[in-house]
Amino acid sequence: MSEQQAVSVAQPEPHKVVVVNGPNLGRLGVREPEIYGHATLETLREKCTAWGAQLGLDVEVRQSDDEAEVIHWMHQAVDEQTDIVLNPAAFTHYSYGLADAAAQVTDEGLTLVEVHISNPASRESFRRHSVISPVATGTITGFGFNGYHLALEAIAARGKNVR
Repeated sequence: MSEQQAVSVAQPEPHKVVVVNGPNLGRLGVREPEIYGHATLETLREKCTAWGAQLGLDVEVRQSDDEAEVIHWMHQAVDEQTDIVLNPAAFTHYSYGLADAAAQVTDEGLTLVEVHISNPASRESFRRHSVISPVATGTITGFGFNGYHLALEAIAARGKNVR
């Protein structure tokens, strides 16, 4: 078969996932290492990217202390049809604006996995309430960085079954 006769087979584009981290997570490695460990946000970024590649996912990791920016990323996910892994951090407990934006993600049929490095239920009482959990596809808490890996596995598995 000549080169002209060869039929090219297009490879499917990797499934894009955005990992969004809320306030103070840019301080991973130095903020309360007894709770969050000594690994940095850059380490998390590297791990998530590698885990994603193993699962056929194109993973982008973001972090912001700005509630408006995190909400914007939820809107962008809806517009671009992108699944989300969300560690809302302190926004978990009070950001109804973020909850409304996250609901738009799942209302669109996209996957949104809420992740927490620690287990909020085992900490101070104010941390036990999440305004995000009721609108999330699922929630993973207390497994450190491995919770992100579990979330990416869930998205990869769901993507194979849903899309």
